[in-house]
Amino acid sequence: MVFKRMMQALGVGGPSVDTVLANPNTYPGGFLEGQVHIVGGDHAVDIEYLAIGLTTRVEVESGDSEYQTNQEFHRQRLTGSFRLEPGVRHDVPFRFDVPWQTPITVVNGQHLHGMTMGLSTELEVARAVDKSDLDAVSVHPLPAQERILEALLRLGFRFSKADVEKGRVYGVEQELPFYQEIEFYPPAQFASGINQLELTFLPTPRKLQVVLELDKRGGLFTEGHDAFGSFDVDYATVDQVDWTARLDQWLRQSAQRRGMFF
Repeated sequence: MVFKRMMQALGVGGPSVDTVLANPNTYPGGFLEGQVHIVGGDHAVDIEYLAIGLTTRVEVESGDSEYQTNQEFHRQRLTGSFRLEPGVRHDVPFRFDVPWQTPITVVNGQHLHGMTMGLSTELEVARAVDKSDLDAVSVHPLPAQERILEALLRLGFRFSKADVEKGRVYGVEQELPFYQEIEFYPPAQFASGINQLELTFLPTPRKLQVVLELDKRGGLFTEGHDAFGSFDVDYATVDQVDWTARLDQWLRQSAQRRGMFF
């Protein structure tokens, strides 16, 4: 009996949890729907709560070093406390709102190299927290984000990789403690002046904030440096703008003001 109580305290023979998403595809400002299936084990337990959370991989700078960590950035509690009897199944449906500034992970049906996004499930039983593995989630771009990405690809920029960095972006509305950078290799007409282009999207319900960073290529007697620029995109009029021409003009003007000539 004592051994059985010890095993119960360690979670052996406890409830099982399975989260099923109706559709793992979503977008910034969208939602995820599904159900969490909880099945009682071989003894009754008191469930404190059931919660789900959206988690991504974040790069953190600490002094002269960098490391990566999984960070939950949005959470929703699905239940309060209840008693789960042995072998009894308890289904909990949910609708989970996705924050507007959630990083995207898929472009044109292709996974962005370097990105991780998933929904985790957390069950607390008698002060012991059990977290499930991540259920993969695909975050697709908003139409306005697609227009900017398509324009860069038409200009000849090529995807390199993407990551999520802890920190703040100056001069924009930012709701999360991190931001995504999507990195591009430059086309031939820009390659003589820059190493890469870094793109950050920070959507809000009213507008899409776009931040661009040009990583300047250093010369024989000069050091490279970064150049920043930002602009807003109106959701209502995004299809009325020739973004390929607009971005080409912006990149050239921005580069020339910073001593990069193409």
